[in-house]
Amino acid sequence: MQIVLASHNVHKIREFRAILKALPRLDVRSLIDFPQYHLPKETGKTFEENVALKALHAAQTLQQWVLADDSGLVIPALKGAPGIFSARYAGENATDSENRKKLLRDLQSFQDGMRHAYFECWIALASPEGIKKVVKGVCEGYIINSEKGGGGFGYDPLFIKHEYGKTFAELDEQTKNRISHRRKAFDKLLPYLEALADSEDLMHPCSN
Repeated sequence: MQIVLASHNVHKIREFRAILKALPRLDVRSLIDFPQYHLPKETGKTFEENVALKALHAAQTLQQWVLADDSGLVIPALKGAPGIFSARYAGENATDSENRKKLLRDLQSFQDGMRHAYFECWIALASPEGIKKVVKGVCEGYIINSEKGGGGFGYDPLFIKHEYGKTFAELDEQTKNRISHRRKAFDKLLPYLEALADSEDLMHPCSN
């Protein structure tokens, strides 16, 4: 039973696969296995719009069941930025490091109380016939003044979840995968995926 993760990001794919180990009947692929395919531009105005766009486009083009996610860091004091532009906050082709440096500059004059932030993740499941399920997960915390930790990716070296004294980049992978926004979204999706994995539908996405 095959399902495709609509991502080329090796860090994100690794996190997805770690969580999906709970469903051993799924044959989990990613867009790395489909080098001829390219995701559409993210033209939506919200995470929800973008994730639906990506999931449906990939499912219909590849004729596969697809899981897509759209996630990012939201800082209320910055009017929601970086938000849907998290991956390109410092420019269209910005690196993670460049995005983090821009965020630190933008927050330079902000006191601790203004550094509240949360990661938001939307995950969509689609078949070639359409969107089947969309879920949301949120992980709240705050942004520190300098990077800490060598793990994770994106804004992980700057983000500390409430009740944890380490950044996401300092936490071990198992802990992060247990408390992350992506995991919280997946927890809402897993019952649906379990039901699909036990049916013939996932093996034959185009059958009626």
